[in-house]
Amino acid sequence: MMHSLKDEIAFLFSGRGMPYEKVAIMVAVVCAVVFTILLGNNTIHNAPVAIIDRDNSRYSREIIDEIDASPFIDVKDIIHTAVSPESLFYNDRYVAVIYLPQDLEKTRYGSQSGAIGVFYDNTSTAQSAEVMEALNEIVAAENAKLSGTEGSRVESGISLRDRLLFNPQGSAANNGEVQGFLFFFSSMFFTFATIGMVPRLRMTGQLQHELLHGTPFGILIRLIPYCFCLMTALVIGMVILHFFNDMNFSGSYVLFLLTQCFYIPAVGTMSLLFGWNAANPGVASSRMILFIPGGFILGGATSPIVEQSLWVQHVAHFFPLTWEYEFTRDIIVRGAGFGDIAQTLGQFLLYFATLLIVFCLVFRHARQGLLKQQAQAVAHTQEEA
Repeated sequence: MMHSLKDEIAFLFSGRGMPYEKVAIMVAVVCAVVFTILLGNNTIHNAPVAIIDRDNSRYSREIIDEIDASPFIDVKDIIHTAVSPESLFYNDRYVAVIYLPQDLEKTRYGSQSGAIGVFYDNTSTAQSAEVMEALNEIVAAENAKLSGTEGSRVESGISLRDRLLFNPQGSAANNGEVQGFLFFFSSMFFTFATIGMVPRLRMTGQLQHELLHGTPFGILIRLIPYCFCLMTALVIGMVILHFFNDMNFSGSYVLFLLTQCFYIPAVGTMSLLFGWNAANPGVASSRMILFIPGGFILGGATSPIVEQSLWVQHVAHFFPLTWEYEFTRDIIVRGAGFGDIAQTLGQFLLYFATLLIVFCLVFRHARQGLLKQQAQAVAHTQEEA
């Protein structure tokens, strides 16, 4: 028994398998330190909202000032023309859209009761609570002013009429939880299948042949069968969610599949980059934690994006899953069209192009290193001769 224990300890620290002694410490440090910093805001402050002000009166401007003064709300835009509230939520621009109707001021000082409309983005059921509470307090304060006595009841005044968009019933299949797990685990096992490709080619001698006689795309093309498998798996998973778990696919299937034609190869390219210099496929597999879970945690699948600091939202776009969750929220849940996601898709294509350029540079550097080694070996042989 002691011999078996010593043998396994020797293998653990030999570098021939996953360096678990390093991975275990790394995971603990990341969870305890890094994510404490990244996810330090457990409440939503300054949630971005848009206001459609059709009244455009002195009173409506006073209401807007009071809303903007709330620590939980940040009025990003004020619109004075009729616009579809749904379109304002694309690209995660706002948490809520507030509608101030015409004749709001007249109603406020008249004998009739008026209403302020609020549209909430319910793709994440946890992100609107503070906004709802803040708006209710503002309306209650306005009605108290109208009554002339704090806490008294008035027949006229202002009320809130709210509506939950995109996921009114709070379905787990629509608010990101189930979808988040589908894309996370699918991407994770796709990475497990591809991240050890370069170390495997190195061990079999095929990488040296590709470096000397091939191009970077000779390696990238090997991703195609894996990409096809992941695409098929995602389609099957979404079909199951749609028919058996009440997921509402609001947008275009073709448009979403188009985004996957770029997302999946991007994950594969990043997988090859992270596994490039690993000693063997087992060591490479452990590096999956460096770029897949980060997108799951920071991409909006586990918590509302508005809880994150602005710099965290920017850093999160290093992880490919962050882009994937943006596409799913806009296309699948909100029903965005090509024009609505054109900016996000363009940014992602730049991100993908950057990955390809980095991969080509890594390939070129490895080729030069191999040629230099061969030149040194030839020179050494000539010296011995």
